[in-house]
Amino acid sequence: MKAPETIEGEDGRLGENIAYFARALRVAGLPIGPGMVIDAVRGVEASGIGDKQDFYWTLHALLVRKHEHTPLFDQAFRLFWKKRGYLERLMSMMLPAMEDPRQRKAETAMRRVQEALFSAIRDQKKPKKPRLDIDATFTVSDAEILQRKDFEQMSAEELALAAKAIARLRLSVDEQVTRRLKPAIRGRLIDPRRTLRASLRAGGALIDLKRRDHGIRRPPIVALCDISGSMSQYTRIFLHFLHALSAERGQVHSFLFGTRLTNITRTLRHKDVDEAIAACSAAVPDWSGGTRIATSLHQFNRHWSRRVLGQGAIVLLVSDGLERDDHGLEDEMARLHRSCRRLIWLNPLLRYDGFEPRARGIRAMLPHVDEFRPVHDLTSIADLVQALSRPIDQTTDMRVWRQRAA
Repeated sequence: MKAPETIEGEDGRLGENIAYFARALRVAGLPIGPGMVIDAVRGVEASGIGDKQDFYWTLHALLVRKHEHTPLFDQAFRLFWKKRGYLERLMSMMLPAMEDPRQRKAETAMRRVQEALFSAIRDQKKPKKPRLDIDATFTVSDAEILQRKDFEQMSAEELALAAKAIARLRLSVDEQVTRRLKPAIRGRLIDPRRTLRASLRAGGALIDLKRRDHGIRRPPIVALCDISGSMSQYTRIFLHFLHALSAERGQVHSFLFGTRLTNITRTLRHKDVDEAIAACSAAVPDWSGGTRIATSLHQFNRHWSRRVLGQGAIVLLVSDGLERDDHGLEDEMARLHRSCRRLIWLNPLLRYDGFEPRARGIRAMLPHVDEFRPVHDLTSIADLVQALSRPIDQTTDMRVWRQRAA
């Protein structure tokens, strides 16, 4: 049996490599602090380096705190400690590791670990750009171009940047005044019960008036997203917005529909956005297939409407409205409109200046929505956030669209 190696390792830099490995995990998303790095080095000193499996579980026990972080740690360990050497040699081993079909479920974790491990080397090898003294008064920055670029025309890198920009959006939905009363320090109404109880504590010698007022709550948000072939790209990027919204607010219910309706509310609450969207895609068998809007809305109105549309809910309907069989569509839209406080239709076809509501499905749906908005770029999603932050009496006028659809 081979004797365990000491902490110095082959080149006396094993401690530094553990620290660099921990730093790469932190860049990839794991919450690792300096204390955990010191504990990892001391743990390896205490246990020694004998079997690779023992070394793996020693670092895992000291650097991983949550179950969902295990795939990231596993991919980083496989790449970093696959063979003792420098990062230049590890880069040549990355491609066959990523093409392993058994690791298909961990492709997202692999990409994030790759970026974390080799970001320092890319920065060192990146050639320095010569300094140019130019007048950029009339130029447009990359950020401004990305804000107005259609999601369908974005590259994979641009879509990743767009997803990060969407995650930074902060939603402030208009608040509702409830009918129920709750204790308040400066309330407009006196609470007799709490006042009498407070006076009994003082023996009736002192009466401290307790007050109450109407409570304030944020209305729930319900998203119905079309996943047909023409809507696949837009819905996928909109799921990033729903994921950030679900993390920030409690009452967010998300549904996907193509030829059938699928509830993805729990799936979208996964902390890792990439794994959440991948799980949503796996849970829907008809992604990028056909669409039956009327049938899907009928299923929602019959099975889910009373569960999720209480307390003045706001409904976000993400669809292009291109329905072949519009039988019963108008009735289902009317029922949905009556069940919610506010119905907003997000349609990517509005990106065209000459758009006209000529399709039968669009003409059947338009009379029953409160707002009609585009959802094809970052600017449109930012405008949606601003619209949701305004009271309902300041919404966009729908008379023009309804006249066109008539």
